[in-house]
Amino acid sequence: MQRDVAAERVASFERRAVSVPDARPAAVVLVMAERDGRQGIWLMKRPVGMRRHAAQFALPGGRLDPGEDATTAGLRELHEELGIALAPDSVLGLLDDYPTRSGFVITPIVCWAGEHADPIPNPDEVAELFFVTFAELGVEPRFLTIPQSDKPVIQLPIVGSLVHAPTAAVIYQFAEVVLRDRHTRVDGFEQPVFAWS
Repeated sequence: MQRDVAAERVASFERRAVSVPDARPAAVVLVMAERDGRQGIWLMKRPVGMRRHAAQFALPGGRLDPGEDATTAGLRELHEELGIALAPDSVLGLLDDYPTRSGFVITPIVCWAGEHADPIPNPDEVAELFFVTFAELGVEPRFLTIPQSDKPVIQLPIVGSLVHAPTAAVIYQFAEVVLRDRHTRVDGFEQPVFAWS
């Protein structure tokens, strides 16, 4: 995948911004990087001792600080969590906002790092770090039904495990829009009950 192709696909996607009363704004970053000649993105597993979302899979990111926009917050969180410092011109664009059951509205930011993204994970934020290749993102998602919701719960079978929404929904939209050039919405995908709080 070339940078200009990825940028064009993100630019041509008409993202949906979401406003949810009392929801806290957050941002996550999909870092398009290259490692050992293969392209992919970075995915983390949170430490078991974290106060919120312990031991869950996540993209680098977090809440916006006062005065920050999503892009600034995402790049700051990327640096704090993975030690990767990217300039604002690395940002290719944004995907759809995803409202979570735990009270956040997540804005996904697509960035291009190329070969210049050697992570140094912060152990307070990252228990494990995975480089998920674009080939691995070609998997078919799984959908479950749960009694608590009419929406299907999305799972991605990657990194030897099952990654759930919101992370799975964001990654799936990235794969659809950026890698496959298919304008796909993911707001109809549910999160598992353990992620609701």
